[in-house]
Amino acid sequence: MAEKIFTRNFDRPNSHTLGVYRETGGYTALPKALAMEPTAITEEVKKSNLRGLGGAAFPTGMKWSFIPKGSTAPKYLVINADEGEPGTFKDRYLLERDPHALIEGMIIAARAIDSHVGFVYIRGEYVKPWQMFSGAVKEAYDAGLLGRNIQSSGFDFDIVIHRGAGAYICGEETGLLSSLEGKKGWPKIKPPFPAIKGAFGQPTIVNNVETIAAVPHIINRGAAWFAGLGTKTQGGTRLYSVSGHVVKPGVVEAPVSVTLRSLIYDDCGGIRDGRRLKAVVPGGSSAPILTADEIDVIMDADALKAAGTMIGSAGVIVMDETVSIPEALMVVARFYAHESCGQCTPCRESTGWIYKMAHRIVDGKGRKEDLDTILDVAKRGAGTTICAFYDGAVGPYVSYIEKFREEFEALIPRDA
Repeated sequence: MAEKIFTRNFDRPNSHTLGVYRETGGYTALPKALAMEPTAITEEVKKSNLRGLGGAAFPTGMKWSFIPKGSTAPKYLVINADEGEPGTFKDRYLLERDPHALIEGMIIAARAIDSHVGFVYIRGEYVKPWQMFSGAVKEAYDAGLLGRNIQSSGFDFDIVIHRGAGAYICGEETGLLSSLEGKKGWPKIKPPFPAIKGAFGQPTIVNNVETIAAVPHIINRGAAWFAGLGTKTQGGTRLYSVSGHVVKPGVVEAPVSVTLRSLIYDDCGGIRDGRRLKAVVPGGSSAPILTADEIDVIMDADALKAAGTMIGSAGVIVMDETVSIPEALMVVARFYAHESCGQCTPCRESTGWIYKMAHRIVDGKGRKEDLDTILDVAKRGAGTTICAFYDGAVGPYVSYIEKFREEFEALIPRDA
C-alpha cells in the first residue's frame, strides 16, 4: 500500500486544527527551512521532481528560480485555490481537512523566494473551505507562526485570503492575478511572466494548493525520498478526483506511477452496476478523452502527454456504456461557451459556435458537415489566444468526435 502524504490526516477528528497537525509532525519542517539558505530550499524542491499539481505540471523549483536574483522589489506568493476545472475537487479537501499543511508550505516557499506577503485566492463557491482555512490562518497567527519575526528567525510573512466570484477563467494564473488586483479577470499576454511582472506589477509565483502542501514533507524527509515515490520525471504521490460511474467515487491518493486502470478498478472498485467502461477523461474536462482500450497508461504528466491527453488537475471522469458521448460533448461545450472571458476573438466566437452545433446534433437536427466544421474551427483556433483556455477546450472538441465519430453520425439525419 502506497504511503499517504496529503491524506494522512483526513480521517483524524479535528484534522483541520493546529493541535492535530502538530501531533502528526506538523510545523517541524518550518524551523529547518528557516535555518536554510533560500536557494537551498529551491534546490531541494528541484531535486524532488515536484511538478505543479494544478494543471500545467511545470517543475516547481524551476518556477521559483525565475524570480529575479538580487531584486529589491516586493515579491508575492499567490496560491491558486480556485479549483474551477470540472471533475476536480481535491484542493477543497486539503483546505478543509489539512489547512496547516498549506500554511506551512507557504511560509517555506515564501522563504525560498524572499516573499513576505502571500495571497490565497479561493473560489467564491468554496464557503466551507474558506471558513476552515481562515480559522487555521488565525490559529497560525495566534501561535506566532505567521506575522513578524516567525519563531525568532527574523523572517516576516503574512497571508491574505481573497475570495473569487465564480469565474473559471480566474483559474488561469494571469487571469487570477488580474482579479486579485481588483480588475476584470482577464488573462494577460506573456511574456512578461508572473515571476518577472505579476501581482501589482511585482515578481510573483503562482502555485496550486496541493503543490505547496507537498513542500513541508520534502523539507522534512528529503528530495530523494519524494522523488523516489514517483516516476523518473515526476516525484511523489498526488490526489486524483475520481467521479462518474465507479463503485467508490472520491479523492484517491496514489503515486504518480499508478495506472489509470488501477485507479478505476483497484482504488475505486470498478464500474458500478456491472456495466462496461466506455471512456475516461483523465485530467479534468479539458483533457482529451480516452477510450476503454486506452487506460493502461501511467498517470503522470509525461505518460499521459505521450498518450495524446494530459494529467491537468487529475480530475478523472469515468463514463460507462450508458453515456451518450455527443451529449457529454454538448455539456462540456456549453460550459466553455459560458466561461470564455471574451477577450480573444477565436475563443469568444468559436466556443459559442461549437456549442450551438453540438446542441443541434444532440437535438437530431445536425448537418453532415457539422462534425468537420467543429474539428476545423477547433483546430484552427488552437494556439492563437492569450491564454490556454481555448487550447484546453479544443481537447474535448476534437477527441470526442475523432474517437466516437460513429456515435455522432448516428444522430444526424441522413437527408441533412
